[in-house]
Amino acid sequence: MSAASTSLQKEAESIFSNLGYEVTPEGREMQAQRKWRVVTVTPMAEPRDPPQSGELRCFVTHAETVTRVEQRLERADPAYEWAIIGVEDDGYVVSRS
Repeated sequence: MSAASTSLQKEAESIFSNLGYEVTPEGREMQAQRKWRVVTVTPMAEPRDPPQSGELRCFVTHAETVTRVEQRLERADPAYEWAIIGVEDDGYVVSRS
């Protein structure tokens, strides 16, 4: 895993932990759970083909990459709900489907 991916993974874990989710790493992804909600979190430094399955997914990327990841997801039109978190130096921004 590249340094950028590792950094995004740590950022994603920190963001979801601070939001009160219990975070469990699962390879390149992680599961974030709070109450009944389970979100599959995917750190993604560069846009790539999104997963085909899931219920709730959140992609974590750099702020400057959010638009490209969003376009990729819109073209794929997956059957799950998704959101994108764009990490910035001073925080993050959220984009939803």
